[in-house]
Amino acid sequence: MTVSRTVCLGFLAVIAVGTLLLMMPFSTSSGTWNDLIVALFTSTSAVCVTGLSVVDPGTYFSFWGQLFIALLAQIGGLGYMTTTTFLILLIGRKFDLRQKIAIQQALDRPGMSGSTQVIRSIIATTLIFEITGVFLLLFAFVPQYGWNQGLWLAIFHSVNAWNNAGFSLFKDNLIGYQSSFIVIFTVTGLIIFGGIGYQVILEAYIWLRDRFLKKKNVNIVLSLDFKVATSTTLILLVAGTIAFFFIEIRNPQTFGSLSLHDQFLVAWFQSVTPRTAGFNTIDIGKMTTAGLFITIALMFIGASPGGTGGGMKTTTLRVLTSCTKAILQGKEEVLLYERKIAISLILKAVGVLVGSIATVILATILISLTDPKLDFIQIIFEVVSAFATVGLSTGITASVSPAAKIVLIITMYIGRVGVLLLMSAILGDPRPTRIHYPEENLLVG
Repeated sequence: MTVSRTVCLGFLAVIAVGTLLLMMPFSTSSGTWNDLIVALFTSTSAVCVTGLSVVDPGTYFSFWGQLFIALLAQIGGLGYMTTTTFLILLIGRKFDLRQKIAIQQALDRPGMSGSTQVIRSIIATTLIFEITGVFLLLFAFVPQYGWNQGLWLAIFHSVNAWNNAGFSLFKDNLIGYQSSFIVIFTVTGLIIFGGIGYQVILEAYIWLRDRFLKKKNVNIVLSLDFKVATSTTLILLVAGTIAFFFIEIRNPQTFGSLSLHDQFLVAWFQSVTPRTAGFNTIDIGKMTTAGLFITIALMFIGASPGGTGGGMKTTTLRVLTSCTKAILQGKEEVLLYERKIAISLILKAVGVLVGSIATVILATILISLTDPKLDFIQIIFEVVSAFATVGLSTGITASVSPAAKIVLIITMYIGRVGVLLLMSAILGDPRPTRIHYPEENLLVG
């Protein structure tokens, strides 16, 4: 039982438990047993922090069903190993070597030391951001729904925003709040910080703390992860906002009928949510083809490593673009912020890209066969949304065939655990070899 197999089977176990809970009569608002496909799809979508749904969570599920969805999204956002480790800490047990190795690989850390402190920091960071989100959202929901319902709405949406899940208890998602400054920036703030990675947040906190306390003789060197994640995220957010604003501004069904203030808010929100939350403040199905393709690109890139989001990841994008830049400049080394990128990381980035594209192509072909009446743009949008654990949809999720739903369930699972991790779980850990073959040239490009 390798670490990769432990993680993959752990996610499957959580999905199975979630499916069982969501099938119970007390989980549905009608008080009847839930449909197996609906329960399985919803549980997978929650654990994989996707947000795709074949039913309206706000009316289909009871309070208990909604609570289970929020808890499953919380477990999925933290990750199986982080949640398991936290439970071990709660009951007072100590880590053994195997658990330390599992934490190191699950969180992609360079060493095994300080695992307990890292887990505690992750839990503390999660609670701080989610509680802050609940407090801010109360100002929008309580005046309209009262304290009881308003508090639950704030908790549910804060948890889903931080974990980049995208489930909403409103029938139109967040379209009714597209003009609300506090809802827009609270939700987008939670999405960005949740998806940027815990390590980046902790580094920023330490840097700000030392600057605020004005500690002398303390020279903090920000890691390459921090620089790449923050700069790439900022570039994508700004570029996405500008692109959506100018592409959709003439579309009366999305931006065209809104005021200039609301157009900027919606453009900003639409740039943030594909990375990879799934909330929406416009009808995605009514976007232009260009707008849908930009959304697909942002969804495929996704969030940053170590966060609650999915996708190919921002660091993978930067490594691949830096490789392209090095080739164009005739260099034999790949550099990022005056640091050389190891060959192993380049190979890993290429593997992630190829595996991701292969998964999307295969899932798109399968759904095209099961549901031939659907448009290609709708199918590939749904598949990329599932693989990147986004949750945005053009509105076809509930109407696709059961076979297509199974394909989307498998795609969501692969996107959450990761292509390379899943292949490692299936094939086993690679074995080192002493055999070295001769080098030969090959025509490429």
